[in-house]
Amino acid sequence: MSARQKVLVIGAGELGYQVLNSLAKHPRQAEAVAVLLRPGSISSTNSSKKEQNERLRSFGISLISGDILEDSESALVSIFKGYDIIIGCAGFVSGKGVQSKVTRAVLKAKVPYYIPWQFGVDYDLIGRGSPQDLFDEQLDVRDLLRSQNETRWTIISTGMFTSFLFEPFFGVVDLQNGTVSALGGWENQVTVTTPADIGRFTAEIVLGEGWEENFADCPIFIGGDTISYEELAQLIERVTGKVVKRNVRAIPEIKAALSQEPDNGILKYQAVFGQGRGVAWDISKAWNTQKGLRTITAEEWAKNNLV
Repeated sequence: MSARQKVLVIGAGELGYQVLNSLAKHPRQAEAVAVLLRPGSISSTNSSKKEQNERLRSFGISLISGDILEDSESALVSIFKGYDIIIGCAGFVSGKGVQSKVTRAVLKAKVPYYIPWQFGVDYDLIGRGSPQDLFDEQLDVRDLLRSQNETRWTIISTGMFTSFLFEPFFGVVDLQNGTVSALGGWENQVTVTTPADIGRFTAEIVLGEGWEENFADCPIFIGGDTISYEELAQLIERVTGKVVKRNVRAIPEIKAALSQEPDNGILKYQAVFGQGRGVAWDISKAWNTQKGLRTITAEEWAKNNLV
């Protein structure tokens, strides 16, 4: 198949927009790029949403009406049939069961190439039954993909969005109180990547030279930075010029809190990252490093956004 393929991106949120932006600006242009948006998003009178839609259209991107939550599987099949590559960027907000439905529709539509919504951790290594119950469906999706050989696929493992690590609500960096809390222990590491870098790398995976080799029916590991919680505390001190207090959120403490609030999504994530398994990898071996693609490090992000 020619590199000038027809590409459909599902969703235009924080990550989806960056993927669309990078696809539109890539030197090797696709034949067509479209984005699947809910009907209400396309017709929205919200000024920021209208502005984003117009910006996407100015890039030459078609806005396709569809709802992965509400539409039937057969309706999604009808939409997906017209594309060579589908990239899922709708995230977990779509609810349980939706990613599996989308994947089944992709396979029934016999889409040649697929990048599912798996922009995150190493779900294979974490395994089933983790504190974050949403992760089990990611393994269901992988089982679906591995059980067939008509649709080629790649999973882009990115770690955590860089900004998420610094968000006060995540409970690791608290600048207001000058505290950094390690999840599980100071030696535990986390891999982080900015959505902008994920967008660039995804476009390169889809449109770059030798792009078909990237669809090897297995995960690709990318990353902007891999950092321990102790290194994070030192980074905060360098960037802010202030000494921070150090605190450890031990796994028993997190799990005890989770038992009291079983629906608390942040505690679920803290428990997974505190276990320190499948949430970090060697940046020197990452796909983008091997390709010589520069990234925004955690420290660069902090300097640009915290000071």
